[in-house]
Amino acid sequence: MRNICILGSTGSIGTQSLEVIEALGERVLAIAGNRNIGLLERQARKFGVGYVACFEEDCAKALRIKLKDTHTRVLSGMQGLCEIASLPQCDLVLNSVVGMVGLLPTLAAINAQKTVALANKETLVAGGALVMEAARANGVAILPVDSEHSAIFQCMQGQQPIQKILLTASGGPFFGKTKGELANITPAQALKHPNWSMGAKITIDSATLMNKGLEVIEAVWLFGIKPQNIEIVVHRESVVHSLVEFEDYSVIGQLGVPDMKIPIQYALTYPKRLPCAVKRLSLTDYGTLHFDKPDYETFQALGACIQAIGAGGLAPCAANAANEVAVELFLQEKIPFLKIGEIVAEAVIQQKNADKYSIDDILQNDLQVRQWVRAHYETNR
Repeated sequence: MRNICILGSTGSIGTQSLEVIEALGERVLAIAGNRNIGLLERQARKFGVGYVACFEEDCAKALRIKLKDTHTRVLSGMQGLCEIASLPQCDLVLNSVVGMVGLLPTLAAINAQKTVALANKETLVAGGALVMEAARANGVAILPVDSEHSAIFQCMQGQQPIQKILLTASGGPFFGKTKGELANITPAQALKHPNWSMGAKITIDSATLMNKGLEVIEAVWLFGIKPQNIEIVVHRESVVHSLVEFEDYSVIGQLGVPDMKIPIQYALTYPKRLPCAVKRLSLTDYGTLHFDKPDYETFQALGACIQAIGAGGLAPCAANAANEVAVELFLQEKIPFLKIGEIVAEAVIQQKNADKYSIDDILQNDLQVRQWVRAHYETNR
């Protein structure tokens, strides 16, 4: 029985991960969340965790009161997340927090030589070079949890080298729409994903195709492949989770029902495969699978991310920071839907070349871009 720590235990990936861990009979040593202290309390009691972290200090204080009859230690802030990620008795850290907040805890886990199951895209988007270098130096495995990267990882097992990655995208709720049709999209409309049940930020990223742009950047770092060797394919049914082309032009893909428990479990049990509590895939139920090219002109954030990873340096970090704030402003109805992609593209263009950078440079760039977006767009529609 391994000791597993989950960062982001109250989100969609986190709650499903707990179900998978329970089915596997593993132990949950620690959990972390943001403001959902009611769910954190229930999870802490159900799994008998030794540690809980709340990013917000006021939430941590409230949770300490709720759990005062237990032996659970409640931590707070970034320090608390990093402490949980580097606990000596922890065997594996599953990072499913949303946003840039996941970077430092990932590095803490790596430097403590913990296996990392990674569902936090922003870790590699903002700090890919530093994270992968730290993983190599510490002999740490980074196991992808995203369905697409898990699919690529599974296809690559024992099959090297690869020629090309075919990264599939659902297309989100607005596939085939024009800019004119998207001009007055509301947050409620953008939050209706056709295939997946996810948190608000990730769902909006899927609607803008920013999510796929982040995944391109992530794939570059995870699999050591050039951006020009990644092809994005819109696949509405979300049955083919991604494919890999080899030097002989053979293509291997990973298929399954659109259920995150499959990639979550594979990351937790790798290299073993065990029965999983999901529906079996029936291709005859689907009958036909469709594949299309993405619309880079309408979904501007996707192209901006590809431009960012091509430029390198801090450009991917800037794209991510701009997007996080822009999504927040859209959900608050302070900017229109299409403005998200425009903001991301502008942030990328503004970045100067930076061949070498430190973690402090990343954090400073992230802060500066966020401040720039707020200063220019928070009160302007």
